[in-house]
Amino acid sequence: MAAREVRALGFEPMPHFSARRFKSADEFRTMVERMVAEANVRRCFAIAGDSPEPEGPYAETSDLIATGLFESNGIIAIGLAGHPQGHPNMSEEECFAVLEKKYAMIHERGMKPLIVTQFGFDPEAFLQWLIALRERGIDAPVRIGVPGPTNIASLLKFAARCGVEASASVMKKYGVSITKLIGVAGPDRMVDAFATGVRTEHHPVRLHFYPFGGLTRTVEWIEKYNAAH
Repeated sequence: MAAREVRALGFEPMPHFSARRFKSADEFRTMVERMVAEANVRRCFAIAGDSPEPEGPYAETSDLIATGLFESNGIIAIGLAGHPQGHPNMSEEECFAVLEKKYAMIHERGMKPLIVTQFGFDPEAFLQWLIALRERGIDAPVRIGVPGPTNIASLLKFAARCGVEASASVMKKYGVSITKLIGVAGPDRMVDAFATGVRTEHHPVRLHFYPFGGLTRTVEWIEKYNAAH
């Protein structure tokens, strides 16, 4: 079990539960109980999943939360997905409505919500989304999704797979020309924008890196960026 190995290495495991991939309630229950018993899991991330149809009884993240299995097994925090650059199947208003529902459910069950956003390339869109989130009374910690350094062609492929906007104008803000697919793109300009643009009204907020180019390359980039700043 990956979560057990993560714990053994001295890190905090945060397993992902994809609602539509569970074929039965027993399968979900067994996974939650094993994660807690074998890896001392206390935090997890719950998503609906990208399958168009559920393979079992759960269609949405809220279906997993409603079972009561998380809190009854000692889970204290649940991560939720945020979509600052839009969702391929929902409007912005629908995204916020769903997020508000899950946020309230988690609180009602005595746990803490946190939000991890999809990665993106437009820092201004993220900052505006954070303001809208806070204005709706959602004060959960947010982890902004940042792409780790990787080659440009791969970056665009990940964007297409995940439904993330990667138009020429958006990628220009990120510091990439989509007419030149040779070379590696890093998030320097995006992180610079967050460093200067994040204000008190955006908080609490931190970064969450998606290591598309590999974990080693991402860690090396973080260390280099820190050293330069």
